[in-house]
Amino acid sequence: MKTAKPTTVDEYIDGAPREGQKHLRDMRAVLKKVTPEGRESLKWGMPVFEENRILFAFAAFKSHLGFMPTPSAMKPFEVELKKYKTGKGSIQFPYEKPLPKTLIRKIASYRARDVRENDARWM
Repeated sequence: MKTAKPTTVDEYIDGAPREGQKHLRDMRAVLKKVTPEGRESLKWGMPVFEENRILFAFAAFKSHLGFMPTPSAMKPFEVELKKYKTGKGSIQFPYEKPLPKTLIRKIASYRARDVRENDARWM
């Protein structure tokens, strides 16, 4: 029997691999503190935070938590990110290691600030 697709972030977390659920909850808590006005939703089947546009997404995979803050938000943190597997706009945090909450907060804060400043220029 096929399970229904999640329609909320809570459903997404509850349906994620057990190993990833704590990381998902911790990631969500960090991102909520950074963007208290942000709206949570699901896009592309994964949780996102939005403020006029998508700020970042995160998702559970088999052995890691993915964080997608965009390439421009990752650039200032290249040195700190060297110990993680990264893609063009994504970072992988393995479940067997503690989630680097301080680093995530710094990257998310940078991304949110950058979006707010750019949006303000166009208003």
